[in-house]
Amino acid sequence: MATQEARELPVRRLALYSLPALPLAALALPFYVIVPSFYAEALGLSLASVGTALLAIRILDAVADPFLGWASDHIAPAMGRRRALMLVATPVTALCAFMVFWPGAGAGIAYLVLWGLGLSLGYTALSLAYTAWGAEISPDYRGRARVVAAREAVTLLGTLLAIALPFAIGIGGSAGGFNGLAAMGVFVLVALPLATAGCVLGVPEPANRTRARLRFSAGLRHLRANRPFLRLIAAFLLNGIANAIPATLFLYFVADRIGAAALQGPLLFLYFLCGVAGLPLALRCAGRFGKHRAWCGAMAVACVVFAGAGWLGPGDVVPFALICAATGLLLAFDVALPPAIQADVIDVDTAASGEQRSGLYFALWALATKLALAIAVGVTFPLLDWAGYQPGDGAPSTEASAALAMLYAWLPIPAKLAAIALMWGFPLDETAQGRLRREIDAGAAAVHRPG
Repeated sequence: MATQEARELPVRRLALYSLPALPLAALALPFYVIVPSFYAEALGLSLASVGTALLAIRILDAVADPFLGWASDHIAPAMGRRRALMLVATPVTALCAFMVFWPGAGAGIAYLVLWGLGLSLGYTALSLAYTAWGAEISPDYRGRARVVAAREAVTLLGTLLAIALPFAIGIGGSAGGFNGLAAMGVFVLVALPLATAGCVLGVPEPANRTRARLRFSAGLRHLRANRPFLRLIAAFLLNGIANAIPATLFLYFVADRIGAAALQGPLLFLYFLCGVAGLPLALRCAGRFGKHRAWCGAMAVACVVFAGAGWLGPGDVVPFALICAATGLLLAFDVALPPAIQADVIDVDTAASGEQRSGLYFALWALATKLALAIAVGVTFPLLDWAGYQPGDGAPSTEASAALAMLYAWLPIPAKLAAIALMWGFPLDETAQGRLRREIDAGAAAVHRPG
């Protein structure tokens, strides 16, 4: 059984570890949501060229994921492998974010590709090291949920900042001038290095529990043999698709189905604010029912709530606001519990292979996240086009409006139900994870025993 000290990590340590999540979240949303339209409107670039550039950046970033994860596991400086990679990636990420968010008047596609690729790769390297470190800070089943919940609370606050600040200042105007996007660039340039420094200096990195180094082929065999991981990542991908569909269609649904385009920002803000508020509930349910059962329960409730959204129509602002609040509370379960379970399935690999490879596992996790978003966009947009829906036309036909509602509210439900089916009988509970940790600790102690 894990010690009480391992479970109850000091609040100060949790706070310092969580610091980088704020600027990381604050740069992610503007990069993917605001930058495309800003470069097209303020710099006069075609949407097609901007879209192609960002697609190329995402593809290169996805290809780099496994290599960056491998690097995060295999570098071995004295200060710790996670902290070292974070210190290298932070200045690259901060500078590139500043350059992307505050382009000069002469910036073109080459500028976007150069600085955008640097931002994407730096962000990925930093995030992989950061999340892998989070999986290793606590060896305890419940302690891991607490670490992830603290990080995701700050992540959601960073998302709220990314929603509020650019639009409060304004994102219009000419290139080179100060606006809301430029303000985010300045914020990230200053806040990210400070937050990383506080985290790296204030949080000790746990000892590497690796007792053997694997060849690449052997590592792949252990990965394929890790049944709990394969089950978890399949459920995570399905639930990610289910969440990405309404996220992709949210602005269109509010504007053209509910008829409340002016409330897009406030409703989005409400959603993420309720996500922060729901984290204590997610932790409480995980402690009482187990992490996988609590996650399954939240997904089941989300299916019921989302089903109601399909019946809403013009003027149904209050019912939709209630749905935003409810699904925001359930978002807390989605962001806090799966990564904490991921830390447990890494223990299966560490116990079997002898190598602690959190970086590689979270690189595959990141790939699943990107794949879920790509599938959601690739499925919903062609279906909307087939139904005759044109974004922003203000008066979609009855058939197009109905298609939008069904895709937004009902298409995610089968994917969530499939994820529940995969996770309900998940074998790694608190008792099983405790046995794994004792096995890992015993193996590491044997390797490092003198004589």
